[in-house]
Amino acid sequence: MALTAGIVGLPNVGKSTLFNAITKAGAEAANYPFCTIDPNVGIVEVPDERLNKLTELVDPKKTVPTAFEFTDIAGIVEGASKGEGLGNKFLSHIREVDAICQVVRCFADENITHVSGKVDPLSDIEVINLELILADLESVSKRLERVTKMAKQKDKDAMAEEIPLTKLKEAFEEGNPARSVELSKEEFELIRGMHLLTIKPMLYVANVSEDEIADVSNNEYVQKVRDFAKEDGAEVIVVCAKIEEEMAELEDDEKEMFLEELGIEESGLDQLIRATYDLLGLATYFTAGVQEVRAWTFRKGMKAPQCAGIIHTDFEKGFIRAETVAYDDLLEAGSMTAAKEAGKVRLEGKEYEVKDGDVMLFRFNV
Repeated sequence: MALTAGIVGLPNVGKSTLFNAITKAGAEAANYPFCTIDPNVGIVEVPDERLNKLTELVDPKKTVPTAFEFTDIAGIVEGASKGEGLGNKFLSHIREVDAICQVVRCFADENITHVSGKVDPLSDIEVINLELILADLESVSKRLERVTKMAKQKDKDAMAEEIPLTKLKEAFEEGNPARSVELSKEEFELIRGMHLLTIKPMLYVANVSEDEIADVSNNEYVQKVRDFAKEDGAEVIVVCAKIEEEMAELEDDEKEMFLEELGIEESGLDQLIRATYDLLGLATYFTAGVQEVRAWTFRKGMKAPQCAGIIHTDFEKGFIRAETVAYDDLLEAGSMTAAKEAGKVRLEGKEYEVKDGDVMLFRFNV
């Protein structure tokens, strides 16, 4: 399940600090632009209370959470689409991720330089989004020029591709991202291979100060980001990257005490990880036995044999059926035996679309 979310933003907004907290990987977070040139990739566990409950229920020898990748991408600056600030390299790194988490600075601190000289989250968002749109406009314009010539010669494939490319070019020229363009399934497939930057789902991360994380209601920067994101159909997660980095070094019980002292119910990072997981179109199913309770990541819409193949390719090749029970039903029953007696365990075949929270036992024959 090689899906990854890229962390982007202007220099000095807290990207690398946030990445350090997420992965405990120690990416450099120096106070100057372009300190991060090559992207840092780290694996992050997905917090899931259901896994803890299943562990209590089954009492296995080990418990294994699911995980996915975050990529820390160096700061983008105005003109990146034209190669400014090593822009071409950074944009190529963004092209390789599946979703974008845009970190926006929502705090004032005279000791931390802002690349434009002032804190203005909407201006920051505009710079990033415009650079991505301009890069996509260049790609689509070049492709459309070639396709139009072929379409004039009555090339059927070119004539079909010309339609979505024209829609996209018009949207970019109006300053709108590719994800705002209505494309049919067939049209989307025609432009999928272009790996457009602005077709990727976007999530905004409002980075606030330590003093404001417990109550951001008075933070005008955060409200502006929320208003913008609402128009963009995107979600906003509020974090204090500095605090999250400090908490990353603590044990779980110490972390709980720290959050309590701050007056916070849940870590901003836990919220961010789950929101990004959902943004990537991912869900979780579980396997639960005395040897191991484990969470498995799958793409929403996958069928039982494909999900079985995530564990091992032989499971998919020789798939027979999947003994399946919903997490809530299993928890209510108290055990797999009791769930079977209550008629909650189903035998699902090859066409079954796996649901988030399914607890599964795959039967196969190779």
